[in-house]
Amino acid sequence: MELRHLRYFVAVAEEQNITRAAARLHVSQPPLSRQIKDLENELGVALLHRGSRSVRLTDAGKVFLDEARAVLNRADEAIRTVRAIADGERGDLHVGYAPSLTVELLPLALREFDRLRPGVRVTLHDLSTEEMLRGLRDQSLHVALTIRPPRRAMSGLVFRELRRYQVRLAVPTGHPLAHGPKPRLSQVWKERLLAYTKSDYPEYYEWLEELAGASIKPYVAEEHDSSSSLVAAIEAGRGIALVPESFSCFVGSRLTLRPLASKLDPFPVGVTSLLSNLAPMAATFIQAAMIASNESGARLPVSKTKAS
Repeated sequence: MELRHLRYFVAVAEEQNITRAAARLHVSQPPLSRQIKDLENELGVALLHRGSRSVRLTDAGKVFLDEARAVLNRADEAIRTVRAIADGERGDLHVGYAPSLTVELLPLALREFDRLRPGVRVTLHDLSTEEMLRGLRDQSLHVALTIRPPRRAMSGLVFRELRRYQVRLAVPTGHPLAHGPKPRLSQVWKERLLAYTKSDYPEYYEWLEELAGASIKPYVAEEHDSSSSLVAAIEAGRGIALVPESFSCFVGSRLTLRPLASKLDPFPVGVTSLLSNLAPMAATFIQAAMIASNESGARLPVSKTKAS
């Protein structure tokens, strides 16, 4: 039994006439009659009482008509669902993100994405940079909101810059560097420095070393695997940290964020995804993030950087 047998039977039952049913189905009458007969032979029951000009359903045919319609409706719904998922209209989107970097950008992107694709369910994953890059490659993630990953880690991936955040020094509210002239980097290197875990955020350590230059070796006194633990450690007076200005949305009044006297390159933040075979819903999320960033007053125009 195939779906066409059910479609043919439903058409005949509704038209109560083989000729009209054949015209409706755009098939000739003899093959249609043969298909209905094959269906009855497979079921082992008569579905129709056949007259010279019309047909009517047997009791078994009446029951089978309801069941056939239900099966066809379910099949049609399955087709619509699959097509909607393939077109990015429905399904599940998995997004990786770093809270301290995306606390401002992520809600805006989600709101815009929900407007564009209300049928898609979004699952957020708070992960380290390394975990997000692995998730993109094994396709457990569709997109990730990250700082720009190191170029060596971008094979098969693409980073689209959305915003740049200035560097700030995060210190406890009572710390000597919380007040007075803007802190200098030379003062920062003399302090107890806190940072993220090196195995999860290698790009942060590369950035610190570039910032310090060849003459200074930055010493990280403590490593923390999340922004919340880093904030708690700074607040407790265990040290200070160099962070993006987006941290201000994350910490509130718990810490003091100071601009530095030295002119430093800002943190580039954007959306990272596979370079090819991008799912339609992932492409829509990227579009939503770009729209949200621009409409909310992005500091720089959106740019696109590919791995070489």
